[in-house]
Amino acid sequence: MQPNFKIKDWVNDLQKKGKLFFSLEDVGMANPDILPTGVSSALKRLSTKGSITSVWKGYYVIVPLSYAVNGILPPIMYIDSLMQELQRKYYIGLLNAAAFYGASHQQPQAFSVFIQRPTLRDSQKKKINIQFICRNKFPSEDLLQKHKTQTGYVTISNAILTAADIIQYEKEIGGLNRACKVLNDLVEVLDFKNLSSSFFEFVSVSTIQRLGYLLEYVIEQVDLANILFEKAIEAGCNFQPIALKNRKSTENCIQDKKWKIIINTEIEIDD
Repeated sequence: MQPNFKIKDWVNDLQKKGKLFFSLEDVGMANPDILPTGVSSALKRLSTKGSITSVWKGYYVIVPLSYAVNGILPPIMYIDSLMQELQRKYYIGLLNAAAFYGASHQQPQAFSVFIQRPTLRDSQKKKINIQFICRNKFPSEDLLQKHKTQTGYVTISNAILTAADIIQYEKEIGGLNRACKVLNDLVEVLDFKNLSSSFFEFVSVSTIQRLGYLLEYVIEQVDLANILFEKAIEAGCNFQPIALKNRKSTENCIQDKKWKIIINTEIEIDD
């Protein structure tokens, strides 16, 4: 059988088994009698037909008919497998994580994936943008959750870490106003009563200050904010005066005494 047809049949068999992604190494192991040039030619032919798409060098997703219009699978369906292939810890965050907790009306422009250094380049394939955000350290397991998808499981930030990341990385999602809209959608799933010490070890004090201030004075969840404040004090957080909005002047701005936030911007969360 010609390489084109043999590899096409192998890809079809994968799809029948419910597996929608594979690596170049997988192809070679499953078809040891086909030369690398033959493998390359067959994969290129399948890509041209739209049957598969390369989402990373040496890594492919199969495109079922139901996704043929877009020509690619949603990243949620293959990100876990891709990260395993790259041998990288990861978690889905920001607006993509918030959607799992009910904040789904804020449509993300990119699929946000947090990784630990070294960095990975962002990926743009067929209007799908995967944004890799590097952190110097990685969160402990109690700050992450596993969620089932059509193709397996993915790792996402838990609700509390999602809220903190939304504030810390507000620039990546469109600014502080949008971050507060998402935070407002998350309040029903936030529970600070059993906050672990790992949260305060991982999340910066300045982020905790901003999160607490916004919950108390913008989202108007005073009880929730008070619990966070008490837990932060117990954890030894040392609040220092910081601006509510980075990259903006604080001249002649008043400071909140509790959270030590310099109020240098107004937040609007009404649609």
